[in-house]
Amino acid sequence: MINVQCVACRDTRLPDRFPSTVHRNRQSGEGRGPAVLVVHRAASGAALAGGLADVLSKPPADPFAQEVVAVPAKGVERWLAQRLSHVLGAMSDDGVCANVVFPWPDRLLDDAVQSASGEHADAVARWAPQRSVWPLLEVIDACAGTEPWCRSLGQHLGSRDEDKGRRFAVASRLARLFDDYGQSRPAMLRAWAKGRDERGDGTPLEDDLSWQAELWRRLRDRLGSTSPAELLEDACARLKAESEVSGLPERISVFGASRLSIARLAVLAALAEHRHVHLWLHHASPALWETVSGSNAVLRRRDDSTRSSLTNPLLASLSRDVLELQQLLGRCAPGFTDVHYPSAPLPATLLGRLKQDLADDLVGDSPPPLDSADRTVQIHACHGRTRQVEVLREVIVGLLAEDPSLEPRDVLVMCPDVEVFAPIIAATFSLGAEVNAAHPAARLRVRLADRALQQTNALLAVLAQLLQLGAARITASQVIDLAGSPAVRQRFGFDDDEVERLRSWVVRAGVRWGLDREHRRTWQLGEVGQGTWREDSIGCCLASPWKAASRSSLTSSRSTTSTAPTLT
Repeated sequence: MINVQCVACRDTRLPDRFPSTVHRNRQSGEGRGPAVLVVHRAASGAALAGGLADVLSKPPADPFAQEVVAVPAKGVERWLAQRLSHVLGAMSDDGVCANVVFPWPDRLLDDAVQSASGEHADAVARWAPQRSVWPLLEVIDACAGTEPWCRSLGQHLGSRDEDKGRRFAVASRLARLFDDYGQSRPAMLRAWAKGRDERGDGTPLEDDLSWQAELWRRLRDRLGSTSPAELLEDACARLKAESEVSGLPERISVFGASRLSIARLAVLAALAEHRHVHLWLHHASPALWETVSGSNAVLRRRDDSTRSSLTNPLLASLSRDVLELQQLLGRCAPGFTDVHYPSAPLPATLLGRLKQDLADDLVGDSPPPLDSADRTVQIHACHGRTRQVEVLREVIVGLLAEDPSLEPRDVLVMCPDVEVFAPIIAATFSLGAEVNAAHPAARLRVRLADRALQQTNALLAVLAQLLQLGAARITASQVIDLAGSPAVRQRFGFDDDEVERLRSWVVRAGVRWGLDREHRRTWQLGEVGQGTWREDSIGCCLASPWKAASRSSLTSSRSTTSTAPTLT
């Protein structure tokens, strides 16, 4: 089995202003000047929003300059804009959040480094996974069956005569991996470009992974372009030398990021040479921060003993992202300034004790008994997803009724798969039918965020289905589902009865899967033609329904639904 795994994988209102603790990182030097990278951290998102409001309330030298606050999601943008509007320009809690742009952090930093180097921008376009996958396929086809170093990959993909149907999937996976390496392991790619099969720290690659380095070099030759990782250092050097090349204002913020690659942190540190750069981190544990600050720097995850030294098991299991982000900050921007916003005293509730234990990295030996009226942490056992959403609706309505200070915008609901729960939420909260709904939850403004485009755009959904059919077995259910999709039904005027008639014809004809014998040959069943679309009369009719069976003939058969059409 070919190893296609990643190399890196082995190894409400604003509260009262919180006092902040400011100290310079122990690795920094003094006298750096006003431009600096400032890391703000707090256990509360509201505390971070308050600190950001304090920063933005001090106007820049150019009063018409835009404020740039990069956020990781549209939901964070809406929430943050609402909080800032209580402070910016406010006289009595009636301010407005204006002239503030909220780009994605990745887009902000990538645009900055590409503005510093046209060659880097061109390399990013050439090496983009969705574009480089096609030249990579050509390289794989040329090498997989003939080159000794690529023998394992060729065995995994199969020969030209016995293609296992994995070529595009594997090439796409590899193209994404190479792109990830450029962000998380630029030093490794620079070593590969020089012909050294290593991880970037002098450690050689394992034998079962060394083929990736040679494949990357062949792709580099095929593209005729230096990789973005090789151009990153020069682009960052220009950002440091020329303050205006990025086109960014004198103050930028990155809010709520839990993970930034080493390449983007290098860009952030370069931008901090001539402007104020603020990084706002949601960090639950000052004890963890101090533990990481006092530990030795390591390059590989397997060599890091920080997490194993933690006392609280929940903190150890949930802290990997923020822990590694702090370690990368120490490597990429050793002179950063650390600003901590202490939390307000926590109540003696179950949730309060949990937060305090995480903050202090402790596990209580004998926790005090739980108050019978404590409802800060609740677990609802429900039979099925629909019942979960129904209970959620009643809980939210009850909380809003009990606490007049609580507003709907203060409620955030997270689920493991938004696409599965979206139709259930829409039905339970009466989305789209608020006027006639009797339940008070219908008056809540519920918004479903982070949905896939193919779920919200009917044409993209059809396009996705067609692309999946191109590499699929083309089963009877897949074709009928395509015919029953809203966009196809609207285009060809299918109603419910006609879609059901198509389904009945397919069942009667015995069509199962596959266009014809040649199509089935991909699955080593080329000698079996029974049940394919082309070798069945109804299959021929449905394969080209607007040539073999006109729209009028389909409509005229409404009265004879029990009889399947016959082609002669």
